Amino acid sequence: MGKWVIDKTIEFCYGHRVWTQVLNGEYSDDLQCACRHLHGHEGKIQVHLTGDGLDPTGMVTDFRHLEWLKKWVNANVDHQFILDINDPLYDRLLTENGVHMLNEVLVPGTEHLAGWKINLDEYEPGTPEYEYNEGFFIVDFVPTSENLSKWMAELVQVKMKPLNVTVDSIEWWETPKSRSIYYV
Repeated sequence: MGKWVIDKTIEFCYGHRVWTQVLNGEYSDDLQCACRHLHGHEGKIQVHLTGDGLDPTGMVTDFRHLEWLKKWVNANVDHQFILDINDPLYDRLLTENGVHMLNEVLVPGTEHLAGWKINLDEYEPGTPEYEYNEGFFIVDFVPTSENLSKWMAELVQVKMKPLNVTVDSIEWWETPKSRSIYYV
C-alpha cells in the first residue's frame, strides 16, 4: 500500500558551536576542529509529513498548517546562536554573577519544552547587553546537525499530532552541501 509524503522548506541563518568535535586523521586532511569555534550557517529545514490517509479535502494536511513552524523558527532559531547548556563555554557566555536568567520556550499550544531564551527584563532594549543576550537559544544537547534534525522532528511531531499527521523525516541543512536526515 502506498503513502503520501508532503514537505515544507524553511530557510534561516543560525550559529552554533560543536564543542565535542573530534577528527580522525585517517579521514581528515588535517585535525583542525573548526566546528569547535563559534560560527554560523545558512540553514534550511525540510519537514516531511505523512498521514494514515488523506483528509476529506484530499490532502495529508494543508501546507499552511506549518505556518506556525515558520513563525516559531523566525522567532527562536533565525539569526540566533544555538548553544548547549552543557557547553564548557556556557557559563562564560551566558551568566551574570553566577546566576542563570532563562525563560522556557515551549512548542506553541503545547507544554513541550523546546529550549530556553535569556530573560531580557533586566536589559534596556537597544543596548549592547540586550542585543547580545537576545541572540541565544539554549538547548540541552550538542547542536550538531544530527541532533538538531532529531530535535526539530520531536517539536513538529508534538504540534502536528492532533491533526493525525506524522513526521516522516526532517532534513536539517547546515550548508547548501551538507545535511542530516532524521527518520522518525
